[in-house]
Amino acid sequence: MLNKLKKMDWMMLLILGVLMCFSTLLVRSATHGNPLYPHFDIKTLVFYAIGFVVVMLMTLFDYRLLLKTWYVWYGIGLLLLVLVFKFAPIRNGARSWFEFGQFSVQPAEIMKLFLILAIAAIMGRRQGDPLRMRSDVSLVALAAFVPFALVMIQPDLGNAVIYIFITLGMLWIGNVRYSYVLIGLTAVVGGLLLFVTLFNTYNKEIHDYLESKDKVHWYQRINTYIHPEEASADESRQSRYAKIAIGSGGLTGDGFMKGESKNRKFIPYPYSDSIFVVIGEEFGFQGAAILLLLYFLFIYRMIIIAYQCYDLKGSFIIIGIATMMVFQVFQNIGMMIGIMPITGITLPFISYGGTSLILNMASIGLIFSIRAHQEKYEVET
Repeated sequence: MLNKLKKMDWMMLLILGVLMCFSTLLVRSATHGNPLYPHFDIKTLVFYAIGFVVVMLMTLFDYRLLLKTWYVWYGIGLLLLVLVFKFAPIRNGARSWFEFGQFSVQPAEIMKLFLILAIAAIMGRRQGDPLRMRSDVSLVALAAFVPFALVMIQPDLGNAVIYIFITLGMLWIGNVRYSYVLIGLTAVVGGLLLFVTLFNTYNKEIHDYLESKDKVHWYQRINTYIHPEEASADESRQSRYAKIAIGSGGLTGDGFMKGESKNRKFIPYPYSDSIFVVIGEEFGFQGAAILLLLYFLFIYRMIIIAYQCYDLKGSFIIIGIATMMVFQVFQNIGMMIGIMPITGITLPFISYGGTSLILNMASIGLIFSIRAHQEKYEVET
């Protein structure tokens, strides 16, 4: 047991400790004096404490047992995504969360890890040989499309898009033929062009339909991104004030607990989805740069572990987790500085949220499990 725990990556654990401190301070600043969010900073520490226990337990657990039963976990994930339509209350126009008193669970977050396991198991059957379109790529695409469709119906655009990027990242590292890549890129670009064309052509009809379904915020987010010059002041409020607030921090920021500007008051969820605004305001460019450096080192260590992995399926899992986190960081920060459309994606290890944090910690524990069990794998093979 101790030998396995010793194989945890201590640089990653150190970075997690720094991110924990950073997250707690930012959540405290974002919720200070607001009775609607009592003790969110303390809850963040509690979630982290649970998360570190999860990391250790996952490290001790042999990840290959999860791979052998991937279809069970994948099925559980799909079942949760279906049950959410029956038992989850409507929150912000979407059915995405199971609520248990003061705690809530988001199945779409859990499904990310189950999808990574499924794709790794499917691609791992080829043992590094080029993936075949019919029996490999098509099966991976189907495994990703089903949860993608269920999450889009909720609707939760942010997590649905993450499924796509997880799939693309894992297919790329899985030795997919360049001809398949070309076909995929053509389909993606064509789909985006078709979407923009239809959106522009039926702009008013789309607006009226979504408004009738009480989902007009979808239209506002897309329209603000595609046509920022035409968006009303109300539609572009979050994006506009987010950029102003981040820019107001300058190089060094206004200082901890001193960035409560009038701009932040117009930004929803500054403790969660919009927490990068707090970083920009209070710690400025240097604070944001330090955070990005921590993320870079974190992902770098993941890639090193994947490279040193004897088991190809283990490498696939690590790349899937790295892809998930890279896109979440890019999307969350990008939507705050105006280069990406606004979605409900949290900033990994920084935003407040129990489900996303525990999932991310479990993902790190899974990476440590892959590293800890490589010696045993080498002997067996």
